[in-house]
Amino acid sequence: MTNLSTNANEPRPGQSQASPEVDLRVQLGRLTLRNPILTASGTFGYAREMAGLVDLSQLGGVLPKTITLAPRAGNTPWRTVETSAGLLNSIGLDNDGVDAFIAGHLPYLRTLDTAVIVSIAGKSHEEFVELAKRLEAAGPGVAALELNISCPNVTGGVDFGTDPMACHAVVSGVRAATSLPILAKLTPNVTRIVDIARAAADAGADAVCCINTLLGMAVDWRKRRAMLGNIMGGLSGPAIKPVALRCVYQIASTLNIPVVGIGGIATMDDVMEFIVAGASAVQIGTANYYDPTVSQRLVEQLPAALAQIDCRSMASATGCMLTQRASSNPIALQPSATK
Repeated sequence: MTNLSTNANEPRPGQSQASPEVDLRVQLGRLTLRNPILTASGTFGYAREMAGLVDLSQLGGVLPKTITLAPRAGNTPWRTVETSAGLLNSIGLDNDGVDAFIAGHLPYLRTLDTAVIVSIAGKSHEEFVELAKRLEAAGPGVAALELNISCPNVTGGVDFGTDPMACHAVVSGVRAATSLPILAKLTPNVTRIVDIARAAADAGADAVCCINTLLGMAVDWRKRRAMLGNIMGGLSGPAIKPVALRCVYQIASTLNIPVVGIGGIATMDDVMEFIVAGASAVQIGTANYYDPTVSQRLVEQLPAALAQIDCRSMASATGCMLTQRASSNPIALQPSATK
């Protein structure tokens, strides 16, 4: 069965994850998802690689590896280094370019019975716009676009995500170029992430995704050199979850735009923490490397978790911590770090 429209990702009769008792559907602006469990770009290949391990139709959506206008060879090895509580990566957006994606990967992706959200990155405003136009013209199979304006591993990769005006320009340019729903992926490497999220919302983004990786590095002191070929890379995994939760909370408590939580999510406790803090959906990233079936398992566990907090729908659970705090202490929702 092929899922062609942005609202086609509906529960199917007999599906356990969307029973009459618990409604797992999620609305991200104009994008409807069957459930809130997504796979993060760059950690799930082009989905085909995982088809033998995961029932892709059970997921809320998949995000293939980020694509660029022209092919990219990526960064010099080493590209990954394991840390004590996560993973440093400096892949450098290695990919074959949009034309190869449309010809070689999109035909398979459009056969999947789940939302396919295509992650795009550009070196300029014009490249983002051109990518959006190419994917719009490619026909059915793309449910939405994720704008990767926050990659720390390429030259200029975070420029659009660290300046509100640049963010607004890119999102508004893509908005004018396509009718597809837009998700803007934000970097935590800023002073006030709410300002960037507000710019994306004002420019027409349907949702924001936060966070991308934190800039970090690893050193081999015996050889007196950086372990990554690019010296610095992006830190992901359990170590960044508290930062990601803070960013989700700050945005959700300040702006009226759906938030997709990303960062250190591997268990149902992780998922529920993001949901009650204000995330409408979540992306599973680093955990896919060591547990490729984790996303499907989380979908199966979600109804029972929602029942534990007396919620019969994702809509009633999303941000319920914010509602509870607001009713008991209106000042508590101020996003400042100190008082």
